[in-house]
Parts: sequence; structure tokens; C-alpha cells
Amino acid sequence: MPAIDPILPPATLGLLGGGQLGRFFVLAAHEMGYQVWVLDPDPNSPAGRAADRHLQADYEDFAVLDLLVAHCAAVTTEFENVPAATLEYLAKFIPVRPGAAAVAVCQNRIAEKTFLADNGLPHGAFVAVRSADDLAELPAHLFPAILKVARFGYDGKGQATVADAAEAVHAFNAFGGEACVLEQRLALDCEVSVVLAREACGEVRVFPLAENRHRHGILDVSITPARVDAALAARAREVAEHIAIRLGYVGTLAVEFFISGGTLYVNEMAPRPHNSGHATIDANLTDQYMQQVRALCGLPLGEPRAHSAAVMVNLLGDLWYRGGEERAREPDWSVLHAVPNLRLHLYGKHHARAGRKMGHFTVVDHEADAALATALAARAAIGIGDD
Repeated sequence: MPAIDPILPPATLGLLGGGQLGRFFVLAAHEMGYQVWVLDPDPNSPAGRAADRHLQADYEDFAVLDLLVAHCAAVTTEFENVPAATLEYLAKFIPVRPGAAAVAVCQNRIAEKTFLADNGLPHGAFVAVRSADDLAELPAHLFPAILKVARFGYDGKGQATVADAAEAVHAFNAFGGEACVLEQRLALDCEVSVVLAREACGEVRVFPLAENRHRHGILDVSITPARVDAALAARAREVAEHIAIRLGYVGTLAVEFFISGGTLYVNEMAPRPHNSGHATIDANLTDQYMQQVRALCGLPLGEPRAHSAAVMVNLLGDLWYRGGEERAREPDWSVLHAVPNLRLHLYGKHHARAGRKMGHFTVVDHEADAALATALAARAAIGIGDD
């Protein structure tokens, strides 16, 4: 591919979405000399509070989109559910990375699973469900299964485990008849993810594989590097890179995998930085957010190599209500600050609620098992249970 002219500091970059992933993007861009405007309707947006300007408006407010066009050199996203029409409109005037077509595949589970099937990529058995009739005569071998809404489901929301077709119909109706995907439930050895960056000229840099543990459908702990067979890790990196190429993707991309019976299956893709890549901030020469800035601006990608093993632990809003309190109470952060190889990151969110990602901490060490032991001890000390 031909080289593109880089966007250099002190240019202004636009960001659609204002959560914690966006906040880290803003901080990385500022460190690299850029200004950032954030578009997010939330007045308490964590990214908006860190940005040079927060445009508090709807993603389909075209007058505000024209402001981004007038003042920003390029635009990216921090979550996948930005309307495709918004990305397509902005792309008429300024670079938008990743592009609308790639994001559209990742934001709809039917499109995502179809993409995997069409490209011969490893995936579990699935059925697209657009009406209850699609569930009427499914073969018994597909069950038990998980029914997932095609749009806007995340962190275990919009999902139901179903034992047979009758339960699937009941769940489909409970979701209001929204389009869904029925996925055969796999017996999991473990879950892993690959975070990579791809720039407009086609160069790809891949971060070390992360091993992920979930609690109540939400990522709890990520261990890097993943403690899996080297050949399996190499295959995961190969598949993730192939996905990025086939999508024509530009930016930071995450691909989540199931490992079942020693076999690798793609679970889903996220067209943005990923929770399981948070540890790159503390353990890698270039983190996932710096790569997002570099890819957006047409700069050479940085070296993703890890200088330490790392374990990331999510801090959810439940921690603010431990002990059954009705009102939120700030945890005793001194417990975590007392651990010398631990770094705490709080997102500055306006209020805590159950299941809401409020922060995370990362422990680094020479080996993953040592980092994990320290991280789990810190996790227990701050009050996170294993229920």
C-alpha cells in the first residue's frame, strides 16, 4: 500500500464515545502531543472530562459532527455501537479509523458470525435468529446453547443459556423479538484474547496473548502472557491478524477466543482497545492506546513487546457497596497502594453501581504465576469475593 501523510502534533483528534477506554486514548494522545475532542452525550463522561473539549451531544447530531469535521484531523471510536451513518458521514471529509464497514461487522453478532463462516475462520456452531420460527426445528445437538441479542449486548447482558428449543423461544420473546444469534455452548478449557494494531499501509503489530477469567459474565482477571500451548497462542495471533486484514481494519482491534478440547474458536471481535489489554499500559513498551493514536494518525506502529508479565484485575461498582451498604463507600485504596509492584487506575466515573467498571489494577512481575499470586491476594484484600 502507498504511504500516507502522517498527522502530527499538535493536531486535534476526534473521539466518538467517552468511557474509560476513551479516557486512556485521550491520555495517550496528550502524552504524544495531540489535542482531543470527545463526542459523548454523558455530561460526566470520563473521557470528556480529560479531553480538550467535550461535545455533549447525540452521535447523530450532524451540526456537531460538522464541528468535528471543521476542527479535527481524524476521528476514531472507543466503542462499537456508534451508528454506522455517523462514521460514513465523517469519512466523507476526514479520515475515520477504523472504517464504518469494519465496525458494522463487529457491532452485529449475525454479521460477525457470518463473516467468520465466510472466511473459513474457526467458530462454534451458530444459527441466526430473526423470528421465533427460526428456532422451531433446530437439531438437538445444538443444545445446550446461548441465545445472544445481535446488537448492544455486552458483559453478559442480552444473553440467556437455553437447554432446548422451547427455552430458546421463551428467551427470544423475553428479548422482545430482537434479532439474535443462537450459539452452541462449548465446554471451555479457558478463554484468551489477542489485541493487535494495524495501520493504513498494512503493518500489523500483535500484543502477547492474554488469558481471561470472567465473573458474572464480566471480565475479572487477565493474565499476560496466557499460560497456553505455544502453538495454540501462535494460531490465535495468526487468526486475529487474518481477521484484521480481511476487514481492512485500521486501528486497535481485539479478538476474543474460546479454547475447548484444545481447539481454538473465535468468540467475538471488538473494533477498539479492550479491557484485557489494559495491562499493556504498565507492562509493554507501547500500549494499546498509543497504538490506536499511531494507527489513526498514520504513524509507524510502536513495539508491542512486554517487558514484564502482568495480571489485570477489574474493579467493579459492587466494591463500593461491600457489606450490604445502601450508599456507596470509597474502598480503602491504601490496601492496594501498599503492594509495590501494583499500579491502580481509577476511571473517575460519577457514581458506582453494581457491575460497572470503575477501575482496575495491574500487578507486574518476572513471571505470570508470580504476578497472579500477588494480584489474587490484593484482590481478596480489597474485598472482592469469588461468589
